[in-house]
Amino acid sequence: MTNKKKKDFEKKIVRSTNKNIRSSVRKLKPILKSIVGKKVDIAIRDLSFSDKRISNDVKKTISSAVANAENNFQYNIDNLIIKEAFCGKQIVMKRFRPRAKGRAAPILKPYSNLTIILSENKKEEIHGTKS
Repeated sequence: MTNKKKKDFEKKIVRSTNKNIRSSVRKLKPILKSIVGKKVDIAIRDLSFSDKRISNDVKKTISSAVANAENNFQYNIDNLIIKEAFCGKQIVMKRFRPRAKGRAAPILKPYSNLTIILSENKKEEIHGTKS
């Protein structure tokens, strides 16, 4: 194996998936884009003060990923950052609303899947000094 493959193999992926979130992908994506690359505690703080209803579900998923990192891989919580956060479409529940003249209008209630991937941000030591 090459060095790159060894590094990828040694680094364990910490992930948490939340299926069947009652929201559309369109409403979920801006929240996820805002937390990618941040430290976990800062992301949870930002989601706590968010006005969006879905931010509670995202916060729970991040907390679950942190628990996975701590229990399964013995990572330090202070060094965890959100490497990736993405969502995908799930089922769409279809309902109908009665309208005028005997017609019916569809109501679509979309669901989404949410995946959070964490990685450990290790401080790399810089050898040598530059003046």
